[in-house]
Amino acid sequence: MKRIVVLISGSGSNLQAIIDNISLGLIQAEIVEVISNNENAYGLVRAKNANIDTFVLDHKSFNSRDEYDNALKKRIQVNKPDLIVMAGFMRILTPLIPTKYKGKIINIHPSLLPLYPGLNTHEKVINNSDKEHGISIHFVSPVLDGGPLIAQGVIDTNDNSIELLIKRIHSVEHLLYPLVIQYICEEKIYLEHFNDKVAVKDIELTDKIATGVGKQQGGIVTGNQWARRHDGVAILLEVFKELRTDFSAFHGFSNIWNSSEEQC
Repeated sequence: MKRIVVLISGSGSNLQAIIDNISLGLIQAEIVEVISNNENAYGLVRAKNANIDTFVLDHKSFNSRDEYDNALKKRIQVNKPDLIVMAGFMRILTPLIPTKYKGKIINIHPSLLPLYPGLNTHEKVINNSDKEHGISIHFVSPVLDGGPLIAQGVIDTNDNSIELLIKRIHSVEHLLYPLVIQYICEEKIYLEHFNDKVAVKDIELTDKIATGVGKQQGGIVTGNQWARRHDGVAILLEVFKELRTDFSAFHGFSNIWNSSEEQC
């Protein structure tokens, strides 16, 4: 069984989605520890409620970013992880950890990268009157939000308020991140080290999931079909309320929709 370390700073709603999918048997892995730079992060409570070990490494206790990342690397190494999942970890990493764990550390970012790396992505989408918004899941590299893309979730903005836009983005995150982690743990998604390309293999699409792919209907396209067209980048299109029952039945997201909508 794969060993996962999760890094958080805040509410941990993506952590909760991962925990729920592991409990449902959809992700064949164990979260061996949740590490946070914030002792008040609610995600630590979520982890403890699931009997997962936690560790706080407060960045304010260190004199430099290099010092902190050295300590973080040592803590991660203790757990001997197969995968490191950044789930709202609000720290810019030095090259140390991305280099050490190349191909074994992933991040989720609330924009359609390469658009809007960094902070305040929702505000930028609204201020620029963008017609689409979304999330990106990528392998972490020394470049901020610049590692090889694994998957992206796309929604129409529909002139939403920022509050509604954030809520919709979180719903996509809670669907797509666990699915990508599932495929990585099954070794169906991986990074080819010789060329830094994301490889996808043996991912089958059911008729239910493969059809109805349009931003007005919702649905998901992933795996080899999109690997051929988009160089390994899968696209998750928003699943609207009327489709949630069927989608939940397939992926087991029955309790995600009632989870906290707080950041990350």
